[in-house]
Amino acid sequence: MINVRHVGIVVSELERSLHFYKNLLGFDIKKDVVEYGKYIDDFLGLDDVVVQTVKMTLNNKDMIELLHYKTNEKKPEKIEINQIGCTHFAVTVDDIEAIYRRFINEGVDFINPPRLSSDGAAKVAFCKDPDGFYVELVEEIR
Repeated sequence: MINVRHVGIVVSELERSLHFYKNLLGFDIKKDVVEYGKYIDDFLGLDDVVVQTVKMTLNNKDMIELLHYKTNEKKPEKIEINQIGCTHFAVTVDDIEAIYRRFINEGVDFINPPRLSSDGAAKVAFCKDPDGFYVELVEEIR
């Protein structure tokens, strides 16, 4: 293995999710394409897929991929932080308290306000994206 290439996140409303990931978390759009046809059907194991794929990166090239299915869409389900499978990803931030206040003003849900980790090495808070997927915000204490 070389690295983690990206994290794929299926979203129900692309514009709402773009606001969260671009305007609040600071990801930049690198590629925005609508994919369909035999290749994508075979690749995903679905029929007649039409999916808009938005690849987004941070300054260090870490990438997420927002996927908005225009066909084969599912209703959002409530995600529990302790369910089996991928429930969150984490981003490192500079000033978690300021980010927390800004996100609260934007209506972002949190499990709790930022808290100091038990080892004192970081302040941490979990927030939810517009579809309820958890994003862990971590400020390392130097």
